[in-house]
Formats: sequence, C-alpha cells, structure tokens
Amino acid sequence: MKNKLISLLLLSVIAAGCTDRTDIIRENIEHAKAQLAYLIEASEEGDTLMIPSTYKFDKIEFVPTDDWVSGFFAGTLWYMYELTGEEMYAEKAQKHTEILHDIQFLKWHHDVGFMVYDSYGNGLRLKNIPGYDTVLVNTAKSLATRFRPAAGIIQSWNTDNPKQWQAHRGWDCPVIIDNMMNLELFFKVSEMTGDDTYRNIAMSHADKTLKNHYRDDFSTYHVVDYNDETGEVRGKYTAQGIADESRWARGQSWSLYGFTVAYRFTGEERYLQRAKDVAKYLYVEEDNMPEDLVPLWDFDVVEFANALPENEFLYPNLKDKELPKQYTEIRDVSSAAINASALYELYWHTKDEFYKEIADRTIESLSTEAYRAKVGENGGFLFMHSVGSLPHSLLNIEKGRTKSHNIDVPLNYADYYFLEALIRKGRVEKGENPIR
Repeated sequence: MKNKLISLLLLSVIAAGCTDRTDIIRENIEHAKAQLAYLIEASEEGDTLMIPSTYKFDKIEFVPTDDWVSGFFAGTLWYMYELTGEEMYAEKAQKHTEILHDIQFLKWHHDVGFMVYDSYGNGLRLKNIPGYDTVLVNTAKSLATRFRPAAGIIQSWNTDNPKQWQAHRGWDCPVIIDNMMNLELFFKVSEMTGDDTYRNIAMSHADKTLKNHYRDDFSTYHVVDYNDETGEVRGKYTAQGIADESRWARGQSWSLYGFTVAYRFTGEERYLQRAKDVAKYLYVEEDNMPEDLVPLWDFDVVEFANALPENEFLYPNLKDKELPKQYTEIRDVSSAAINASALYELYWHTKDEFYKEIADRTIESLSTEAYRAKVGENGGFLFMHSVGSLPHSLLNIEKGRTKSHNIDVPLNYADYYFLEALIRKGRVEKGENPIR
C-alpha cells in the first residue's frame, strides 16, 4: 500500500512538471465547445427538444424526461456557461432545463435529485431564474414521499411493477448507494426554506448508509434491502457490478462524493471521516486501481471472470461460464470524473494536498486521447469509455436482445462531472472555494 501511495504521488509530481494546469483547463474548454456544438444541433432537430444520453451503434441515443440521466445535459450546458461566460450556453441550458418541469411531481423513483438539481439547481445558482426555487422545493417534497420512517431511509427503487427488473429480486425496500447523491437537494432546500424536515431526512439516510452500506475496508455494497416495517436489513447486493461481493466502481464514486457533500452542509465529522476513509480505500488500498486512476468498471471483475457467480436474475444460464475477456478490461470514465470532482471538494475541506494531486492526475489522464474523444467523433460527447450496467447487458445478450445497457460508450454524466471537476480545479488553483 505504501509503495502504491508513493507511486501515485510521483506520477502527480511528474505530470505537474510537464503540464501547465491553466492550459489544460483552457484546452478542455475549447474541446468541449467544439464537441457540444454537434450535440446541441442534434438535440434541436425536429419539433421537440431532445435529451442526448449516449452514442452507440453509430447514432446518438436520446432519453425521455423521466429517465434518471435526463438532467445531465442541461447541467453540462450550465457548466459551459460558467466556464465560458457565453450567454448562448445559458440560453440553451434554460431550454433544456425547462423541458424537465414536470419532474418536480415525479414520485416513482429517487433519481429526481440528479434530474432537477443538476438542471434547475445550476440554473438557480447561476442565473437566479424566477420559479426555479419553487421547482426545487416541489421536487424535495416529492422525494420526501419516499422516506421510510421505520428504516430511516429514502427508498430507491419500487418493487411492485412486474415490468421492472427490481420487482423480480424479492426485495422489499431497496436502497442504493447512488441515493447519497440526492441528499444535496434536501440539504439545499432546507437552507432555502428554513424547514429542517428535509435536512433531517437527509441526515437519517446518511447515518443509515454509514451503518449498513459498507464493508470493513470502506468499500460499499450497491444495494441494501430493508424491511419496510421494521427497518431490519434483509440483504446486501451489488446489482450493477459483477457479483454481490464485488466493488462496483461507480458505486464507490457515489459514496465518496455523497459523504463529501453531506459534510459540506452539516459540518458533521463522521461524514468527513467516511469520505476520507473511502478515498484512502480507493487510492491507497485498492490494488486494482489502474495507475492512470481511471477505474475498471468493477474492481473485482478479473477475480470473477473465469466463473460467473450465481445470480438467478442477472445471469440465468451464465453461471460458471467464463466472462469474455473484453469485459474484464473496460474502464469507467464516469467513475473517474465523479471522483475528481469530489476530491477537489474534499481537498478544500481538509487542505490535504494528496486529494488535489489525485484529482489533478485524474484530469490529466482523462485529457489524453485514450479517453477524450477526437473533435467531430463520438457523437459530440466529450469522453469515450464509460459503463452503465454491464450485468444487465449480459442479460440482454443472453436473451438475444439488441438493446445495450451502455457498455464502453460515452455517457452524458461522465461529461457533466468532468466539467464540474474542471470548474472546481480552476477555483482551487486560485485558492478559492470550489463550491459556489
């Protein structure tokens, strides 16, 4: 572990000596301007404004407004306005934000925090547009209907719709680590309204996540299933990783980011300590973290590749079969981008240079041709090589379906969190708080 820490720090020092970090920000802004011109044009074709999600099978895939990733493109445009000061981006961002108006009343899943905070939240922060505050408050009210008092958590997925895969797992009240990302909405709305109801829900959820979601090494399970009536933990799983006991990379990223945010709003040391513990696990103790800091989609994929574990829903007829080698080598750029953004904030809270160096190194890796798309390619998305849910794709392949759950493709949230990290990097380089 010590040798790995030294190696990472040396890589950071070498990179710092070779790269003007002001130039890398400017270079990425110019790249993003060129790429997003394609996506903006594509999103405006036809009579209905569309939301680009990914690029696969040689075409851009668009999603409906109630998809969990629907707010990221609007957020990307708000970040471009923040990075460039160009009003065109604010105008486009406002249009893409306001097509999400009805999400404030959506109650059937938990991802409204992503969807509305990244769009309306950024619009309110940057332009103070009238009515955006009301949307945030209404969204928090809708999300609060998913709070389960006995368990003290916000339920992530419903389990009563037979058309959805979650209904076939035997779960009662599943909570995923991703749900930590929705707490920012609750904390912010409590600040805006003076109503502690939302803050109290957020802290209850964070505390139960601290208690139940982690292994001894501070890696996290993806799913914890609770008994809705008693609050008892019924089981722990990893639905989007290779196995229940595997460490799905993006889950670790949500964990790092979520507890860093929880500390920002509360000042509670237990949340800061958990973020630090997760960062130590990822960057000191995780032996399968690549040297360029862009994670494999699951840190344990190689271990399980030769004989897939039993998973009666996700891997029917695949048990004990060998995972094709190409799936053992895929990286997840979205995880790296989320980590970098979180680490700049964690650096600000702790003033520990290690976090900043790791974040800088991640930005430098993502800015190479290994991950950043060439201008005019990749459908206009900034980055290649992200993974949505590989296990669900295996299920589709096994059943002869053509639909892919986004394996080794660009994803709009990878672009979003990279630009967020770029903004934060620029601020900490100036000695400023990365959060405004």
